[in-house]
Amino acid sequence: MTLALYVPGTGVVHRLPAAAKLLALAVLAVALFALPSLAAAGAALAGVVAVGLLLARLPVAVLTRQARAVVWWLVALLAVHALTTDLRTGAHVALRLLTLVLAAAVVTATTRVSEMVRVVEAVCAPLRLVGVRPARVGLAVAMALRFIPVLVERADRIRAAQAARGGSPRGVRALRTTVAPLLVQVLQMAHDVSEALDARGADDDPSPRRRAQEAP
Repeated sequence: MTLALYVPGTGVVHRLPAAAKLLALAVLAVALFALPSLAAAGAALAGVVAVGLLLARLPVAVLTRQARAVVWWLVALLAVHALTTDLRTGAHVALRLLTLVLAAAVVTATTRVSEMVRVVEAVCAPLRLVGVRPARVGLAVAMALRFIPVLVERADRIRAAQAARGGSPRGVRALRTTVAPLLVQVLQMAHDVSEALDARGADDDPSPRRRAQEAP
């Protein structure tokens, strides 16, 4: 089953403008690093979970699925800091990472991709002065968000195929046997998408005359 980014709903968070949610996410990220406190990171995590479950009314599975996706990264951070600094520092770093992951999950689950792309294009609009095309930046963001569910689905298919053949490796070996075929499929998919974009002239730079004709 394809993992959907957007979860339809009518909660308060769903009705907020995409720009406000992205700004809140940026402010949260800055605050987490500006307030180097374990208690502050824990409070931020509790607040994000409360917003996701109570205000956004997202299913618990949406947040738990995102947490499971980074659990090994959190364990690795704790292990590294246990060896190099201390467990308290490791717990602080892990809490900040988990908070940002869940906050981003709440934003993407309550905001349509098209709305986020419009915000990105509006923010990048002044960069036209230096030759940046906001539409191209928006396309890159949209493709990155659209391909996340596809990559998750491909990874699930690879694991299911391995299990059907009687192989269910765990730990580091499971990661290796999943990443290798997934990387091959990702490269092939990227090649196919690039050919499709080239065929549609996505990389063409319109001439000044054509831009003048297309201008309202």
